[in-house]
Amino acid sequence: MSKLTDSETSRLHPETLALSYGFDPFLSEGAVKPPVFLTSTFAFHKAAEGKQFFAWAHGEGGPRSKYNMGLIYSRLNNPNLEIFEDRIALWEGMKDAYSFSSGMAAISTTLLATHRPGDEMIICAPVYGGTDGFAHHFLKEFGIIAHFIRAGVDAPAQAEKLINPRTRSIFVESPANPNNRLTDIGALKALALRHAPAPASGSSRILVIVDNTMAGPVFAHPAKVGADIVLYSATKFIGGHSDVVAGVALANDPAILSAIANHRAMLGGMPNPYTAWLLTRSLETLKIRAEKAQANAIKVADFLVAHPKVRKVNYLGLLKAGDPEHAIYLKQQSGPGSLISFYIRGGEKEAFAFLDSLKLFRLAVSLGSTESLAQHPAAMTHSGLTPEDKARGEITDDLIRLSIGIEHPDDLIWDLDQALAQV
Repeated sequence: MSKLTDSETSRLHPETLALSYGFDPFLSEGAVKPPVFLTSTFAFHKAAEGKQFFAWAHGEGGPRSKYNMGLIYSRLNNPNLEIFEDRIALWEGMKDAYSFSSGMAAISTTLLATHRPGDEMIICAPVYGGTDGFAHHFLKEFGIIAHFIRAGVDAPAQAEKLINPRTRSIFVESPANPNNRLTDIGALKALALRHAPAPASGSSRILVIVDNTMAGPVFAHPAKVGADIVLYSATKFIGGHSDVVAGVALANDPAILSAIANHRAMLGGMPNPYTAWLLTRSLETLKIRAEKAQANAIKVADFLVAHPKVRKVNYLGLLKAGDPEHAIYLKQQSGPGSLISFYIRGGEKEAFAFLDSLKLFRLAVSLGSTESLAQHPAAMTHSGLTPEDKARGEITDDLIRLSIGIEHPDDLIWDLDQALAQV
């Protein structure tokens, strides 16, 4: 076989390149799939080569790319990590990616790499409970202050009132977890540019950081509408089988990428080679899984909207022209995805009765996997939020979040119907 040229590669789709990009079979005995490089350290051809690789690793010895640095030690680099990072960067259309041992490792390392004591953040809530806790407690102890605003159409206007010379970033999940609220990323970017510090001031520009876990990389590409950094819990849609815990941070700016890489090396939050291998495997079916789950979710949402025991359904596929967030949806999403949250008539008692009566849905946290999951955000994933943050995110005792999987949709609807009958 012959190799693709750069121009040929550029015309191919991510789902095609996910099966081959970044791996030469003939560097691994002709293996069609990448082997698992279960090694902690790598041999150098010559001592001078080791010296050069370490100089590059320390940021010395002149400019170098991520790949000509050479392999040193699996805390710094490993073929399995690099293959996965190449391929996930393709999905986003971004320059590069760094993988992590969890989504929280990606989030925390990225925020520590891009913020300093005295900096301030603006966070569009709700966000994942771990992110909320990290901002409220850990970052606060290091002198980094987070201001929380409500995600949605008016988030840019709220954010503008809080921007000051210490503002370093605007952090958003869009769609938000768990209420599927959409925030205009492009408007946040325009806001950040309007308030950019003067070049001579020495201050850093305001970064727009987007956690795209809820949408996944098939139906939304935040960098294309203004995000400077895109984050994922790769445990979710990217891994997609509930058998791996991992995270990803992506960026285009070389300085940001270098900062994230250096902090990952220092803090030690990279995944092990086998985890990276599993993620690479899962990318091959990402689009197929995501599209099937989305098709199921559309049918499930239609069922829930019509059910008398359901008060309200939050699902992007239900947005219509004239709805406040519909225009944002058209700009930022190519599909509604497979995450649904809904408010049951009643409260925690009725929500728990419903959850305990499910037979096919697993009563478990997480999302984006092949199996369908159901959980109670107020008592589970978002239980650590302050009452104010819960109210801001509309996370009430009657809220249930569903992650729709790839089962037959009729079976999922049957299960929901019989469980609602027990309420």
